[in-house]
Amino acid sequence: MGKIAPNNLLIYVLTVFFLIINGNASAADRPNEKKSTTLTEMQQIVAKASERASNWDGPTTGPIGVHGMRVAVVCEDLRNGGVLGVAKGLGEASDVLGWEIKILDARGSISGRNSALETALAMKPDGVILLGSDAHSLESRLVKFKKEGIPVVGWHVGPNAGKLASGSVAMNVSTDPYQVARVTAMKAVVESHAKAGVIIFTDSNFAIAMSKANAMAKIIQECPTCTLLEIRRVPISQSAQQMPKITRELLKRYGSRWTHSLAINDIYFDYASPEFTKTGRDIRLFSAGDGSPAAFMRIQAKMFQYGTVAEPLNLQGWQLADELNRLLSHQSVSGYVMNPHLVTPENIAYDGGKRMEFDPDNGYRKIYRRIWKR
Repeated sequence: MGKIAPNNLLIYVLTVFFLIINGNASAADRPNEKKSTTLTEMQQIVAKASERASNWDGPTTGPIGVHGMRVAVVCEDLRNGGVLGVAKGLGEASDVLGWEIKILDARGSISGRNSALETALAMKPDGVILLGSDAHSLESRLVKFKKEGIPVVGWHVGPNAGKLASGSVAMNVSTDPYQVARVTAMKAVVESHAKAGVIIFTDSNFAIAMSKANAMAKIIQECPTCTLLEIRRVPISQSAQQMPKITRELLKRYGSRWTHSLAINDIYFDYASPEFTKTGRDIRLFSAGDGSPAAFMRIQAKMFQYGTVAEPLNLQGWQLADELNRLLSHQSVSGYVMNPHLVTPENIAYDGGKRMEFDPDNGYRKIYRRIWKR
């Protein structure tokens, strides 16, 4: 190697140090992750995720249900089918437990979130459940509940599923966003015989959304004969207004190169699909959540959308009640994280699919009732 001038030595050392540290940090994110997944391995992972969800692998023991609790439920946006589905399941579980719940809708805005949390704090509730909002960005407000001794659990509140080691939210009820995203992207690769031209839709306002989008992008980029055309950031709360125009623009820009789309939520496809119909383009759609009724209808009809890694929304509402009940009983949360389930035209007739939802046939209602002695 040639000599390095003295005045450039410090810059060289710092550059090498940065590259080493940055490389190590990236590897540390997923220390056991292989560099790439073969097509055969992807086929096996997709097949596993497509199996029926008839076996319960969650908790079977826990504290008796605490009666008469008042719970504030802060919803990011009840126009989002995922949030609405979880709220419905939570309502069912609360009726069983004898809880009074107050639904507060932030309607997808900063002012709405602030107002909802202020109302929740003023209520002096026994517990708080956060649905769909990013917990990290709200920590300065959520910490007030922690100081008052009010336990908080959440659904889709960050990129990490299960028991949370830091922050004011004790539990993030969710399937693993990383695994959900990988299954979604792998399905597109497998379905296209590794020839997909992909556009990904995500919402940069939420860490969980960007985590999903980046994981999907990585799978597509690792496929040597696939093409990642673009990652398009569109706020979920503005999808109805923006998606028709954006879809027309992308169709014009990429033409026949655009064959598949992935999204962090089915709602993007609600407003993109009519544009595909108008142009006669058969773009194949796969979503990394949450399994909306509209998505189920598209999958059943084989109209553009052929898969969604659906969340068991109603079940997760019951799980939120159980996790909060554990905290109210001065016990730790269960930390249960359900494996991803891919809904396709082949399995949509099972696990609630006939009702246009993913509701596992695993008897979870009876199991939670048994735990709570209800």
